[in-house]
Amino acid sequence: MYFVYSLENKLTNELYYGYTNNLERRLKEHNIKNEYKLICYEAYISETDARDRERKLKNYGQARTHLKNRLRNSLNL
Repeated sequence: MYFVYSLENKLTNELYYGYTNNLERRLKEHNIKNEYKLICYEAYISETDARDRERKLKNYGQARTHLKNRLRNSLNL
């Protein structure tokens, strides 16, 4: 299983997107350098699908906007 995740830097409020096959380990690695909060994650069976989704989130504003809108709607913000 592969995970695409969104993190928020607690100091700067910047978002970070990545993918991994071990979400818990990857969160610990991120938090060694800075303090991050997991915002959301998506699970994929295929590494290729996860990598493609991460690339879209990092490179295409429309994909990020769509994700932010989904989160806002689900959290009623």
